[in-house]
Amino acid sequence: MRRGLLDNGYLELPLTGERTLAIDTLPALHRDPFDRILIAQAMAEGILLLTADPVVAQYPAPIRLV
Repeated sequence: MRRGLLDNGYLELPLTGERTLAIDTLPALHRDPFDRILIAQAMAEGILLLTADPVVAQYPAPIRLV
């Protein structure tokens, strides 16, 4: 799947120290560290994060509940 996405123009986003530090600026709504890094990444990149988790959707980020 990864190869197919890259071959079709999708880019991988780097996980930098700056982005991981942004996790500390998030409200304590959700304790899952993986979800929190996705939220911080969406905020830093200005990209829409799609989620089925109504708690994740409460963050002040570009998030859409699906």
